[in-house]
Amino acid sequence: MKNYTSISELYNLEETIQKAIQLKKNPLQNSELGKHKTLVMLFFNASLRTRLSTEKAARNLGMHVSILNVNEAWQLEFEDGTKMNTNTSEHIKEAARIISLYADIIAVRAFPSLKNKQLDESEQVLNSFMKYATVPILNMESATGHPLQALADALTITEHKLTKKPKVVLSWAPHSKALPQSVANSFVEMMQFMEADFSITHPKGYELNPKLTKQTEIIYNQEQALENADFVYVKNWSTYDPYGQILSQDETWMMTKAKLGNAKFMHCLPVRRNVVATDEVLDHENSLIIEQANNRTFAAQAVLEDILQDLKSS
Repeated sequence: MKNYTSISELYNLEETIQKAIQLKKNPLQNSELGKHKTLVMLFFNASLRTRLSTEKAARNLGMHVSILNVNEAWQLEFEDGTKMNTNTSEHIKEAARIISLYADIIAVRAFPSLKNKQLDESEQVLNSFMKYATVPILNMESATGHPLQALADALTITEHKLTKKPKVVLSWAPHSKALPQSVANSFVEMMQFMEADFSITHPKGYELNPKLTKQTEIIYNQEQALENADFVYVKNWSTYDPYGQILSQDETWMMTKAKLGNAKFMHCLPVRRNVVATDEVLDHENSLIIEQANNRTFAAQAVLEDILQDLKSS
């Protein structure tokens, strides 16, 4: 694997999941693989789980880790031909190549604006590093996707499923802020690679990008969608069209134990208690949220290991 910026770049999903499971049993089994290699992590937006899990994964592989909160350090320019006489002090053309001198892998986290759909879908920040960096790029969440989270989710489902083809439902939930579609997008993409009876439920108007959802069944009646579910992944997202808006904060879409039934509950975190889901759901033994967070380390480690193996053989 040369980069991991989208799920499609995985060589083999099932093999990657099994690798993560083995790494979970013995996290330090390949601690020499990343010796004398450096991971530079660039955060254009704040992070808790992604930052800590990816750093831990790299250190488990013997890597040195450097972390830079980009917008606290300096403002990068991404537009070509611009006259840099305002607040930007360095262009991506130089920055990406210079960081490549200090890094063997560059990891980038940059959220969408939720104001300009065309700009967000162009993945300006991530793709600029892909274009100008001379080392592999790892996506720690971009404007339209979060493939590391989705891989951890796939690992979690694999570990807990009781049938070969479990029923998995992605359910929208209310939230006070307009949130990105990134996590939902990548979860949908991941489920299309897995053997599952998968559907999406949300109020009308919250359809995700149809190029991503494809033929996935969309059910507007939440309780109907949840019937006999094995896993329920709850997440808020803002509208795709019109872009980045809140059309509804319908509290009846909050996940309750009565609606969840015996299904396993999943959420990427952070979660607003008693807004997205009730305390009873989050604290129940069927809640997998802590295990999902733990699996972030081993999903990231499996990906980094593949990239390091590719570097070793090149």
